[in-house]
Amino acid sequence: MRTGLLPKMGGFRILGRSAGGWWRGLGAHAPPRDAGYSTKTGHHLQPQGSSKRSGVPRDQPFPGVLQLKTLSREELVGVLREAVVDKKGKPGELTLLSVLPELNQSLGLSEQDLHVVQAAGKEASGLVLLSSCPQTASRLQKFFIHSRKAQRPTATYCAITDGIPATSEGKIQAALKLECSDGVNLVVPVKSPSRKDILEGVRRTHSYFRVMATGSGCALVQLQPLTAFPDQLQVHMMLQLCPLLGDHTYSARVGTVLGQRFLFSAQSTKPQRQVLDEALLRCLHLTPSQASQLPLHLHLHSLLLPGPRPRDTPMELLAPLPPYFSRTLQYLGLCQ
Repeated sequence: MRTGLLPKMGGFRILGRSAGGWWRGLGAHAPPRDAGYSTKTGHHLQPQGSSKRSGVPRDQPFPGVLQLKTLSREELVGVLREAVVDKKGKPGELTLLSVLPELNQSLGLSEQDLHVVQAAGKEASGLVLLSSCPQTASRLQKFFIHSRKAQRPTATYCAITDGIPATSEGKIQAALKLECSDGVNLVVPVKSPSRKDILEGVRRTHSYFRVMATGSGCALVQLQPLTAFPDQLQVHMMLQLCPLLGDHTYSARVGTVLGQRFLFSAQSTKPQRQVLDEALLRCLHLTPSQASQLPLHLHLHSLLLPGPRPRDTPMELLAPLPPYFSRTLQYLGLCQ
């Protein structure tokens, strides 16, 4: 695929990001059949272009991810600039907001400021949508807000969970709030929030989920948030007793006794590195120390945007899976 640059929409740019890294390779299309995947059965998905014979080198535990310390600030700007203008980019861990001014200058947009319109969360991979046109940015934001009010999802994520949800699909609803613990903001569920709770910042959140494939005690899950709240999808899947693979923030809230999972109190559980059982480590070909560095397997795969005219069919932007995500699918038997 190629990086999408859509002049009809008034100057927005699209980047792809892996957890802790960036890569080139996005597309803009009308809503396709299972875009970005080929399907062989109704519940088994395979990333296009992947196969067991063309796998990623086994000596790299998390292919496609570079550490920030390996790149200078100038190199980070270069990586972003190359990705935006559809040249071959390099992966690397980036702080997008901190380099937007340099990226703006590097792209020759001295009279226009780049703004982040939509992006995956800090630890997630996937699409990043930038705009240098205030009118386009405003139009897109209105589209997203209107879609949320109408309960129409515009973002679709792919996730791999440690554990298999009890039902194959459904809607997750939870009231959430942010609490500061040791200087870190963490999301905490709130049971039966009062009006006072709502006024003090508690939000009712909703997400759709659908299990696409299962294997080795894990699941490939499609997630579509209907609300926007920090770490919403991570917390929603944790509440289903199926934390996301690579979730080193909320997975510790899920415990196991005699094979049965349960939730620890959020207030009494501090974030810690995710602990995977020995069988899963063998499937993933990881040591415990490598597993403690496992990237979050949450990927913003597609994003709907309004067409050029009000009655046009929405366009869909697609981001291919990062290499480490595709390899995890293969190791767990979640693709054919």
